[in-house]
Amino acid sequence: MQFHHHGYVSGDPRIQPAAGVGINRPDDLPEEVDVLIVGSGPAGMLAAAQLSQFPNVTTRIVERRGGRLAIGQADGIQARSVETFQAFGFAEEITAEAYRITEMAFWRPDPEQPENIVRSGRALDDEAGISEFPHLIVNQARVLDYFARYMAYAPTRMAPDYGFEFQGLEIDDDAEYPVTVTLLHTAGPLEGSERVVKAKYVVGADGARSRVRQSIGCTLAGDAANHAWGVMDVLATTDFPDIRTKCAIQSSNGGSILHIPREGGHLFRMYVDLGVVPEDDNGAVRKTTIEQIIAKANDILHPYTLDVRNVAWHSVYEVGHRLTDRFDDVLPEDLGTRTPRVFITGDACHTHSAKAGQGMNVSMQDGFNLGWKLGHVLDGRSPESLLSTYSAERQVVAKNLIDFDKEWSTLMAKKPEEFENPSDLEDFYVSTAEFPAGFMTQYTPSMLIAEPAHQDLAAGFPIGKRFKSSPVKRVSDANPVQLGHLAKADGRWRIYVFADPAAAGAPSPTADLADWLANAPDSPLAATPEGEDRDAWFDVKVIYQQPTTGIDIGAVPAVFKPTVGPFGLTDLAKVFGVDPADDIFDVRGLDRSGVVVVVRPDQYVANVLPLTATADLADFFAPLLPARRVDIV
Repeated sequence: MQFHHHGYVSGDPRIQPAAGVGINRPDDLPEEVDVLIVGSGPAGMLAAAQLSQFPNVTTRIVERRGGRLAIGQADGIQARSVETFQAFGFAEEITAEAYRITEMAFWRPDPEQPENIVRSGRALDDEAGISEFPHLIVNQARVLDYFARYMAYAPTRMAPDYGFEFQGLEIDDDAEYPVTVTLLHTAGPLEGSERVVKAKYVVGADGARSRVRQSIGCTLAGDAANHAWGVMDVLATTDFPDIRTKCAIQSSNGGSILHIPREGGHLFRMYVDLGVVPEDDNGAVRKTTIEQIIAKANDILHPYTLDVRNVAWHSVYEVGHRLTDRFDDVLPEDLGTRTPRVFITGDACHTHSAKAGQGMNVSMQDGFNLGWKLGHVLDGRSPESLLSTYSAERQVVAKNLIDFDKEWSTLMAKKPEEFENPSDLEDFYVSTAEFPAGFMTQYTPSMLIAEPAHQDLAAGFPIGKRFKSSPVKRVSDANPVQLGHLAKADGRWRIYVFADPAAAGAPSPTADLADWLANAPDSPLAATPEGEDRDAWFDVKVIYQQPTTGIDIGAVPAVFKPTVGPFGLTDLAKVFGVDPADDIFDVRGLDRSGVVVVVRPDQYVANVLPLTATADLADFFAPLLPARRVDIV
């Protein structure tokens, strides 16, 4: 964490100075906003949190509830999400209060006494070391609390506007604020009255029954639900030995349980198999009582018993897999002729079972993908065409998720005798670990993702996938750090310069690249507005091949040591050497001749280039930056 560059800070350094629209921010919902987000779930809150870092963008997030969410339904936090929380500054805190999944136990009928269940195996949750971040369980409400705090501490001083329900919208592309939204007060002295807000862009994060989705003519299509599950968060006493371990439990009577310990050491969640739903059920299964769910759980757990003492929450749901064909308001026949004004995220555009722990996680990545793009367009950093990449990128991800979840939920619902191999469920869990962890997303070439012409220079940073961190050592203080953990959700592009073997300051391709970045009119850094810090739009870091003791920081080119803040202080925290015990060049397959790795604000690798490919680097950024450039002084 860096602070004091604007003057001495005696309070919490996480609280950024109010700026732009955050100065004297009105409590009441304005009549005109840049972005109106509908729904304060994970997708909406993350998008809002990202936009809170853009002081010149007026963003408001409305929620029909009268206040914060107290008990959320989602609880699984995959490693990719924890990685994202690191960018928002609360990964360590939420990890400390969460339940951490390290193993999964598998139970099935005892071959000698089929009426009883026995443990048949255990699997490490991340045997392959996919991420340095853990797999967590924590209530969705706490995730939203952390994002709310981040927004409150941001320059824009954002906070949700509670007590507003979306009613409908109209679009007039010729207007300065093209989207007219009608809201209904659901709480307070104005309850029952309408409020009209005009916006440049609207984000529908309002769940599976999304009215925003309906307003732009999108429908969820897919498989009908045909299998029901009861889910309960409970406090109980039991003699089941793995009550504090994640479990997949299959019984001889065909019922199964997915068991998830929860945060706090006592609470746990059980997804209890209620069986196939008849076509003429007409919703009757949803009337299953908590007493019936508990009784079914006891049947499956035999010979063990479950004595439930307190029920925090319970529900019944039917597994269905549905997806919209587009995530914005641009009809297929209008592609390329207009840019979107209305977007949908999360459950508003994809629904699936809860048992793979993907809903909240994928939804948050929807919000991350969209938030910085809206910020860049509204802040004048990028053209409106950037917004068309949201639907194109995220719809494919949601389709892949649904395909995966169909296979997983089908396996969970199988009877033990239907498996060809008793270990099939365990084998599937282990072999597919990278997907549910959130690391299989790979965006295809577009205006944001380059063709992999030089991928061989950085085999460990696949273009289109998230930037995978590795240890390095900071030269200025010799501290070991995770390189990827330094990338904050501040809306900036990252340019990582992995240097050639020459010493810092010596004539070399690295030195030539540094000079070009600092001085060339076609350098992406030349787009940084006058009056802003030199690293306001681009975070440029250099990683030398030598250990820190062999690097003269005084000889490092100035572009890697930018001046920041009103006092023109030198930032020495962007210069790194290798960690001899874990050399990033070896770990990530980096060519020793040097390589540039470009990373998007949402942490995905956008390009890999040789140090000498300055023209290619300029060409990549040209369509993403303002047409007018100013020289860096």
